[in-house]
Amino acid sequence: MNYQHYRATTLGTTLQETLEEMIQSGEITQELANAVLQKYDKSVTNALSKKVTTKINFTAGRLQTYRFCDNVWTLILKDVEFRKGQEVLQVDAVKVVACLGKSD
Repeated sequence: MNYQHYRATTLGTTLQETLEEMIQSGEITQELANAVLQKYDKSVTNALSKKVTTKINFTAGRLQTYRFCDNVWTLILKDVEFRKGQEVLQVDAVKVVACLGKSD
């Protein structure tokens, strides 16, 4: 299962802009650009699932908004506190996007 939401990151938008320029100049086809984006989706999803091992706990003052659509949860949390060991970070708002993962 691959998700396209990583395309909204700085790396993802830069990749999409570069691919679009290459399509416009005739260097690549739309089909090749789509294949590159699908590979990007798989690679980022795989890297994050295998390489990121740090765990952070958080508590939210309140849940402002939530939505569940196409097996994707979107939550807007207000007055959130993140904790990693003794480190504490407080923020006014956080958007959480959670997708169903693969079951092995």
